[in-house]
This record gives sequence, C-alpha cells and structure tokens, in this order.
Amino acid sequence: MSKPILVIKFGTASITLPSGEPDIRIISEIARQVSVIHDQYRIIIVSSGAVGAGKAYIQDYKGTMTQRKAAASVGNPLLVGLYAAHFAPNKIYIAQSLCERQHFANRNKFLQLKETFEELWENNIIPIVNENDVVSDRELKFSDNDELATLLAVGFGAETLMFCTSVGGLLDESGNILRNVSNVNEVFKFVRTDKSFLGLGGMASKLTFAKLAARMAIRVVIFGMNGQDELLEALEGKAGTVINAGKSTLSARNRWLGSGGLVSGSLQIDEGASKALLKRKSLLAVGVVEVTGEFESGEIIEIYDSSEQMIAVARARETSSAIRENLKTVNFEVAHANDIVLL
Repeated sequence: MSKPILVIKFGTASITLPSGEPDIRIISEIARQVSVIHDQYRIIIVSSGAVGAGKAYIQDYKGTMTQRKAAASVGNPLLVGLYAAHFAPNKIYIAQSLCERQHFANRNKFLQLKETFEELWENNIIPIVNENDVVSDRELKFSDNDELATLLAVGFGAETLMFCTSVGGLLDESGNILRNVSNVNEVFKFVRTDKSFLGLGGMASKLTFAKLAARMAIRVVIFGMNGQDELLEALEGKAGTVINAGKSTLSARNRWLGSGGLVSGSLQIDEGASKALLKRKSLLAVGVVEVTGEFESGEIIEIYDSSEQMIAVARARETSSAIRENLKTVNFEVAHANDIVLL
C-alpha cells in the first residue's frame, strides 16, 4: 500500500527574518523535522519566501510587480539551495517545482504534474513547490500559496494538509490556540483581517482553503515553528489547530474538478435548481438566474444558490453566451450531473 501524501505549506512570515531574508534556523528545523517523517509520507513542501530572498539584489527595490518577479527569479534558486543544503546531511534530496494555474486548469497537464511528482517520490526526493512568479500573469495568479498548497492536496488526494504560520494556530478571542475544529464556519469569527507585513495570505485565507480541503476528506493542521519539534507534534495533533476531515467519496477526477482548477465564470441558480443538484440531477438553463463572466464549453464554473452561497463547481457543457440566450429554453443542459461536484 502506497504511503499517504502530506502537503506542508510555509508562508513568508514563518520562514523569514524581519528584513525579508530567509531564516536559516527555521530552514534547518524544517529539514530536520521533515527528515524524521520522510519515510512515512510522500511529502510536498510549498514554500514562500523567494521574493524576500532575492529583493536585496534588485536595485532601488520598491515592490512593483516587475521588481517582485525579478526578485523571485533571483530568490527561488537561493531558497531552494538553502533547503537542499540542510536536507543533504540526512541524505534527502529535493527538487524545485514552479507551478502555474494552467497546470491545474487542464486535466492532462495536471496528470503530467502528478506523474512527475510520483517519479520524484519513487526516488525519495521531496519537491519544493512555489508559484512561477517570473511568468505568472496577474489575472492567472494563485491568490496565494495557501491556494496552491490546497490545489495540490485536493488534486493529489493528500491525507493531511499543514499550514505553517507565525502565530502557531488559530487563536480564540482570548488569544489561546484552538486545538480542534470540526466546523470551520464557526471559527471565522475569531479571524483578524490584518495580514503579516511580508506575506500575501492571512488566517482568513487559510480557513477558506481549509474548509475546501476538509470537505474533500483532508485533515488540515495550522501550526507554527516556534517550539521544539512543533511540526512533528502538530502532525500528531499535540500542537497547533487541527481541522477535522469531512467525508468524501469523490473520484480522483472529481476531486480535481472540485478543487476549482481555473474558474472561468459563475452561475447563480434558483431554489428549484439547487434542490435538483442535491438529488444529483443535471443543471438546466431554466434554473439559472444569472450568468457571470465569459466562458467556453468545457471550462470550469462556480455555481451559487439564491442566497449567494457557492454550492458546487462544474464543467460547463455550453458557452456563457449560449446559456444567456437559452435561459427560458426547456431541457437546455448547462452542466451534466457527472460534471458537477457539490461542495
């Protein structure tokens, strides 16, 4: 039986110094603790910090989009080099993987990515993943590496997804770490809206993607790297915040589809259509209230109910223009039941 997949995401604030440079002590601890569990899991490390590692080499750095891309192109090999140097004493090798959203939007490209990772794991190599900032288009970027880590975890069918933060977990109103969460919706009230000064994501981002992962039967752990062996303890549920996995019987294809891939548009549907989807029926145009965005047949769309809650993602059977033209047409199929994943 193959080993379970573990995805661990390290944010900028959790692995860098206040100056933005990589924190060598943290990188060393990541390598040491991950090495302990290396034989038990197929591991993916998603690491931010490339821009911080490279910005010192960009003259008159002000953080413009072009400068960030240039800093990332310098910082990525520096960051990967640090990981490689600290994993090497444990005879563990790492590989760099720079991902773009197109790798998740197209099923064939995603399967090629998965096959590459399988080959790396067969050779006991850990992929270090980051977004390919150098070429990523502004409109096609991941919202942050929380999303990238979640897409990998959901698409690959990971057992556990871990988010490392500077605060060590989800804090309640008294500043204490919540150890166990069953319903993500109930803990959004504890989230502060501010973000770290270096990172793009915040706790709200982590909980949003944790909610998706939990729905796909993935256990989520939010932890820190401040204490001794904190990563290892968090994995065992002895530190940080554990968000319990829900139940899911989705196929690998529908897990990929349910992760959102690259969403091209959305539909709002009426109550009757919502009830039909819950009964595993196809979506017909007569149940569509509003079409947002422009998309082609075969592209991924989000589906919202009458209260504007996202209830599903689907692969569109028709173009957005065709749907708009046929909203009153009887039996005009917008998405087949087999291409709809309820959330």
